[in-house]
Amino acid sequence: MTISADNAHDQWLASEAEAETMIPMIGKLNRENNVVVSIHGHTLINKSVIQILKAHRFARQIDDVELDPADSLSVLQIVQGFNLGACSLDLAALWRKFEKSGDSDLEAWLRGELAPVIDQKGDIKGTSHDVVLYGFGRIGRLLARILLERSAGAGPKLRAVVVRKNSDKDLYKRASLLRRDSVHGAFKGTIRVDEENSTIIANGTPIRFIYASDPSDIDYTAYGIDNAIIVDNTGRWRDKDALSQHLKATGAARVLLTAPGKGVKNIVCGVNDQLIDEHDTVLSAASCTTNAITPVLAVMDEVFGVIRGHVETVHSFTNDQNLIDNFHKGDRRGRSAALNMVITETGAAKAVSKALPQLEGKLTGNAIRVPTPDVSMAILNLQLEKPVGSKDELNDLLRDRSLHSSLRRQIDYTDSHEVVSTDFVGSRAAGVVDGLATITSGDTNAILYVWYDNEFGYSCQVIRVLETMVGGKLKSFPVSQ
Repeated sequence: MTISADNAHDQWLASEAEAETMIPMIGKLNRENNVVVSIHGHTLINKSVIQILKAHRFARQIDDVELDPADSLSVLQIVQGFNLGACSLDLAALWRKFEKSGDSDLEAWLRGELAPVIDQKGDIKGTSHDVVLYGFGRIGRLLARILLERSAGAGPKLRAVVVRKNSDKDLYKRASLLRRDSVHGAFKGTIRVDEENSTIIANGTPIRFIYASDPSDIDYTAYGIDNAIIVDNTGRWRDKDALSQHLKATGAARVLLTAPGKGVKNIVCGVNDQLIDEHDTVLSAASCTTNAITPVLAVMDEVFGVIRGHVETVHSFTNDQNLIDNFHKGDRRGRSAALNMVITETGAAKAVSKALPQLEGKLTGNAIRVPTPDVSMAILNLQLEKPVGSKDELNDLLRDRSLHSSLRRQIDYTDSHEVVSTDFVGSRAAGVVDGLATITSGDTNAILYVWYDNEFGYSCQVIRVLETMVGGKLKSFPVSQ
């Protein structure tokens, strides 16, 4: 979409009108058909006019040209009459594929492309599945936000949160922490507190707060919850036996740990989620760093073969550290997180082999905690079996995989000259390759820099594991580009 200086304002007003027209269409498709509309992974559900127009402009970073809102509107006007079943529609990818097809009849082309879900309204793979968050800390609250975004249709549904009661105003404080976040901003929606029923109602979804200290003593069925997946985000228990306490609770069926687990499958969605079996009662979503680096390492190993490597993580501080110097059972972590860079250990490099067994024993790792509240970086220094070519050739490969492979939800890519860590707050990718920082040293050496939102990006990966567990993954269109 080319806009001249002379008519820029007029075209902007026209685009605003087109975006305004899209909003009720996008909302209705989501509520009534369980259709998720996006532009290159950026969802348009519950977005403002300006946010929708920014998403259209963002398309230029992928397609080299902006997506014209008029083209998106044309697609939406047609598909709303298709009586679609549950699916995910990428407007930018659909439009570019249509342009490349050479077809002149958009409606006929869309009928062919979306044939598997046309007239399939109500045919949703999987059913609504009860989810309980055990713990309501940094990750727990972000999981709640993401689940509440996806309240329409099938898939995992947030029903309750289990916490310890800390004060008479506990419920109000929990609601306030959900409503406001110093890093991720305000909750997008409305929140009400029903103190009498120990319930927070967020965007119309009632979330029952259950106060308990022993996971095995809870009767979830007393709250209308059954066959639930318990998402343990406390970090208190890490092995299968300890996590199995949750399964003793009436109404609990499965457990998902938001940390590396011992004696259980560690799942990095996009890489080894095919290992999830309906009979698995306890699973782990691995760590934020493992999720960030494993998809990129999977590509590098597939294409070039990884002989050995070192992972250095520059990680934002966490609640485990002290704000000022005080006793801590861990080495160095007792020193002020807000004032120091702190060298500490990380098991992320070794944990990669739980998702990619062929890398067992090939990776070492270390971590430096730094005085930032969110967004971290992993530096991958790799020795490879095959030549990687030039920096540009390697970046082209990684950019292509971020757009057109099965890992496109896990790997993102940027080659901006100005990005810094705060620009990745809210990134939904597991990791974002910084192409400008890529180094190729010799024929078989490569150094890659991968940004990741260690809170929100990781939480998105946890949700993807949840969706796989309940069989709620949506069919995505276009199928290929």
